[in-house]
Amino acid sequence: MVKTFELEIIASDRVFYTGPCESLIFPGIDGQQGVLAHHERTVTCVNAGELKYKIDGEWNFAAISDGYAEISGDRVVLIADTVERPEEIDIKRAEEARARAEEKLRQKQSIMEYYHTQVALNKAMNRLKVNQKHFK
Repeated sequence: MVKTFELEIIASDRVFYTGPCESLIFPGIDGQQGVLAHHERTVTCVNAGELKYKIDGEWNFAAISDGYAEISGDRVVLIADTVERPEEIDIKRAEEARARAEEKLRQKQSIMEYYHTQVALNKAMNRLKVNQKHFK
């Protein structure tokens, strides 16, 4: 029997997933972070990137934005601004957001505006990458 833990993935606009999970891999500050049942307690940051979680032997994928994860043995709560399955991503909207951010980067900006533009560009690029990789 495969050991599982309870996983809650919460986006700002919805509960993305709640249920048993065999394995979780998410982008963290120092690279990919992996979680299995009985993981040591920790709280850590989640970076924007590709989220992977295994349910009933099958890997599921999503594009995730910045957030945090609370891991406590047999329960993981992952909270992020946005979480989207590859098929939910609006490619046209993501490409338009990327183009807007790239154009804005070519313009003179304050350092704060530059960082906000970089975040927007990273989010758009991540959404496009996850969609192209997993939704055919």
